[in-house]
Amino acid sequence: MKVLNLRCAHEHAFEGWFASEDDFLSQSRRGAIECPWCGDADIARLPSAPRLNISGARAPNPLAESAQSVEPTARPDAIAAELQSMWLKRVSEVLANTEDVGERFPEEARRIHYGETGQRGIRGHASAQERAELAEEGIEVMALPLPLGLKGQAH
Repeated sequence: MKVLNLRCAHEHAFEGWFASEDDFLSQSRRGAIECPWCGDADIARLPSAPRLNISGARAPNPLAESAQSVEPTARPDAIAAELQSMWLKRVSEVLANTEDVGERFPEEARRIHYGETGQRGIRGHASAQERAELAEEGIEVMALPLPLGLKGQAH
């Protein structure tokens, strides 16, 4: 099994698991690899540094490594991965704690705002124009783009 670091044209980094190098190349040529964040099929393989055990090398000392594991300056790709992870966690919390009203979102938001139905967290679909109309009525809404991998769970 090969685990490769990949990145789409929109700079979303992710891992891909492949049976072999040939499997990765075959899927890449067919456009079968997509970014789980945005669905982009323009995928690039990032360099990776495999761990090499050279004869005479000793097994790493976990205690010594843990003392040196705190880096004074984090790498930009590590920061981006951490931010993506935090964002995905928060989006998952929103999905778990709101009701999906789909295309009825503007109507349901108005019903809640005007007291026609009880207060509750909702999510759904609204065009930019519908969001602007809701804002004019004093109804605050926020667009929340979802990664493609979560969209199936949202509906």
